[in-house]
Amino acid sequence: MFNQWRNRIEGDLKVLTSTVRSRLLVLMLLPVLLTLASLVFVTIYWNVSYTGSQLFMKVRADLGVAQGFVLEQLDDQEQALSQVQEAWQLKSLLSAKSEHRAAISQVLESNRIAIGLDFLRMVSAETIATDPHLKHLMPSANARAKSGIQVLDRDALGQLSTALTREALMPLKHTAMAGEPTKVSETRGMVMRTLSKVQDTQGNVIGYLDGGVLLNHNRSLVDGIRDMLYAPNTLPEGAIGTVTLFLDNIRISTNVPGQLEEGGLGDERAVGSLVSEQVRMEVLEKGRVWIDRAFVYNDWYIAAYAPLFDVSGHRIGMLYTGFTEAPFVHNYLLNILELGIILLLVLSLSALAVYKGATGLLQPLDRIHSVVRATQRGEKRRIGNLGLDDDNELSQLAKQFDQMLDLLQQRNREIKQAAEQLEFKVEERTRSLKRKTKQLKENLQLLEETRSQMVTNEKLVALGELTAGIAHEINNPTAVILGNMELMRFELGDRAEDVEEEIDLVLQQVQRIKAIIQSLLQYARPGDFDAPLERQSIGPIVEEMRVLVRHSIEKQAIDVDLDLQSDATVVVNRQQLLQVLINLVINASHAMENAGAIRVSSQNWFDDNGEVKGVKLAVADEGVGIKPELLSRIFDPFFTTRKTGTGLGLALSYGIIRRFGGVIEVESTLGVGTTFTISLPSEAPLNEDQQAVNLKGIL
Repeated sequence: MFNQWRNRIEGDLKVLTSTVRSRLLVLMLLPVLLTLASLVFVTIYWNVSYTGSQLFMKVRADLGVAQGFVLEQLDDQEQALSQVQEAWQLKSLLSAKSEHRAAISQVLESNRIAIGLDFLRMVSAETIATDPHLKHLMPSANARAKSGIQVLDRDALGQLSTALTREALMPLKHTAMAGEPTKVSETRGMVMRTLSKVQDTQGNVIGYLDGGVLLNHNRSLVDGIRDMLYAPNTLPEGAIGTVTLFLDNIRISTNVPGQLEEGGLGDERAVGSLVSEQVRMEVLEKGRVWIDRAFVYNDWYIAAYAPLFDVSGHRIGMLYTGFTEAPFVHNYLLNILELGIILLLVLSLSALAVYKGATGLLQPLDRIHSVVRATQRGEKRRIGNLGLDDDNELSQLAKQFDQMLDLLQQRNREIKQAAEQLEFKVEERTRSLKRKTKQLKENLQLLEETRSQMVTNEKLVALGELTAGIAHEINNPTAVILGNMELMRFELGDRAEDVEEEIDLVLQQVQRIKAIIQSLLQYARPGDFDAPLERQSIGPIVEEMRVLVRHSIEKQAIDVDLDLQSDATVVVNRQQLLQVLINLVINASHAMENAGAIRVSSQNWFDDNGEVKGVKLAVADEGVGIKPELLSRIFDPFFTTRKTGTGLGLALSYGIIRRFGGVIEVESTLGVGTTFTISLPSEAPLNEDQQAVNLKGIL
């Protein structure tokens, strides 16, 4: 059967291509037809697979943003309670204990309204010990507060506020594709709750602030997430983006449109409706994230569901984000229809144009073909005049073909002569190219080294100007802060003892800012901090460095081993070189998690002629090493892999060594260690202007 169909198709193709006219039509239309068919297939495939995957990727990202938004709300609530308990008015009232209970209640109520909480109260440690819900929120000894989501029954809500029991109540609705409700209404409430320590003016814990927000019927949370994710023009026209918070499988807060009793869609929200059974089993029962199509209340959505956990780690509900599917399907079908119409028009116009053009080509092509066949047989024939305009491509082709035949024999003779000359020239040029290639490689290597140095210099200059400006702008307000803090301490007199800790903390932080500013200025304007350069021996400087860092690294049980073999002297500033070596050794100790040794070695630095050029210093550790992708950035200002670092140590070290006319290099292997090598010349370095001139001369 297969052979019969193949023979029939081959026969039909032979009939279609039996003449030049038919062959031209087939050859010209076939690529167009195949291209258009491929385009249709690719477009449909792209819309089905790629666009669909993009929708699921978007809804997955939306779900992640929504989860982050919920965590951010908990953090904001925790910060708000911290500000309340830090208020001087509340601390003063609490110090008087029972004498100002009414005033304390007033302060708490005004703060509750101001920060938008549904409840805010003061509780004691004894109350927390008897309340199982509060036990889970008890902050640790090192923490000021703890936040989380909890589910409270009707009695627990009533203890917080009688109004919360009414606000939490919601009747349950029968929902398509969901299981039947097991009860008539939901009386439990889901709350975002924070428990924060309250300390008196002496820092003693005298109670706890218990505050939070009821999420049942709460529109601000889901509407805030929706407005952030699905702002205008982020979805196709007619698409609706929605967010829902579930208590178990019940929608307690949502902006999914509900349905009025008359049967028409309205502004009522689908609060109290249930999630589909398929989603409930996957998310609530199995604890998995759902990213797929889902039937949401009364329509199909591109949806994402994630389990929601309380402060104890139990699954208590779900968080959902999604948008309606119908507008995307409508746009997809409309695009396919428009593309099909356009492709049909293109195919029709192409067929007409090919047919008209084929007629004008046939006769001249037949004549050209006959001359070609005669030439193949060795006959001397020419195409001559085709009866076409001189500007016609076929007419020009015929003339050029005739000229080609005339020149063909002459070209053959010239080709032979040229081939002989070419072979000789190729041999000569090959030898020359080998010499030039060697020179070019050497020049390229020099150019690359010079370019790298100039890029580094330009980057350091630009960053230096920027940091100088920043340091200058910060320095003035820092001085004002120091002056005003001293004035405040003087004006308060004896009362300053109540806030002495806070004043000292501010002064410490300002001093830290000034230290950072000093480093910035030293990096940005090294000329202002230049010290005289003197000819020094490396050994004593290294020995002094080991004495200075011994106290800093002895807690880690790290030894500094010296291997000093150099006898050459170098032109440096002793204190600045000490600063560089101390910085490298301290950095090496930070990279070593356990006890070990840091090896500092020196040896003479020789040039190509074997003459002593200077000294090479190496600082090697047995630490964790540096990732290859970070090696090119370690000398950049403000780049650091340590949480407490400023990122200026290696940048300043680089500038100091460069001022000495030296070079600092780094080699590192992950899990083995890192080695910093400093090359210092014996002769005094050129100044900055001379260095710049020399670099330009090299380029």
